[in-house]
Amino acid sequence: MPTIYLSPSTQEANLYTTGGSEEYYMNQLADRMEPYLRASGIGFIRNSPDMTAASSIRASNAGTYYYPGSVEGKRAAEEIARGLRGIYPGIVRTIGSDRLGEVRRTKAPSVFLELAYHDNPEDARWITENLDGIAANLVESLCRYFGIPFITPVPIEAGFVRTGGGALNLREKPDRAARILRTIPNGSSVIVFSSWQGWKVIQYGGVIGYADGRYISVL
Repeated sequence: MPTIYLSPSTQEANLYTTGGSEEYYMNQLADRMEPYLRASGIGFIRNSPDMTAASSIRASNAGTYYYPGSVEGKRAAEEIARGLRGIYPGIVRTIGSDRLGEVRRTKAPSVFLELAYHDNPEDARWITENLDGIAANLVESLCRYFGIPFITPVPIEAGFVRTGGGALNLREKPDRAARILRTIPNGSSVIVFSSWQGWKVIQYGGVIGYADGRYISVL
């Protein structure tokens, strides 16, 4: 399954002109992204507010800034910027930078996202009043990057596999030719996050992926 390292700001001293801190609001944003990520079949690991920027970078291994030498980082930055241009009232740019540790020192393609400037009252209000919409927009951009459908979250349900005997394939994408992440024995319990065109996004054994919805019964 596609997996990201979600690393909201740890800068509690960066205060918004409207009240609250960068750390608080970026963690609020990440909270709202999680249901969209699960529903769309994107796995994630997340930092914690007590971490620092340096420890978040080490843990990840994994304007809109990207490292100039990273083709995939640039592509991800461009997808995110394209999405934000549809909702942000100002100018959205992508910027190559070899100075930011968040994009220079990570092993995986990475994007450092400056949503707006918290010391600008209009920007601060835009962020704090549009967290749900921003979260959906960012995950939709990630779905375009990974080549998977963007699925709106629904209530999570418990389910079980009912194949009549054989195992059910859990796949990376909603495609019968997609890579098999693991097989699920008949009768196994699963967590159902969403449905899309006959497929279900489920979790089994800690792995999120797509499975043929005909063989999953919801409790």
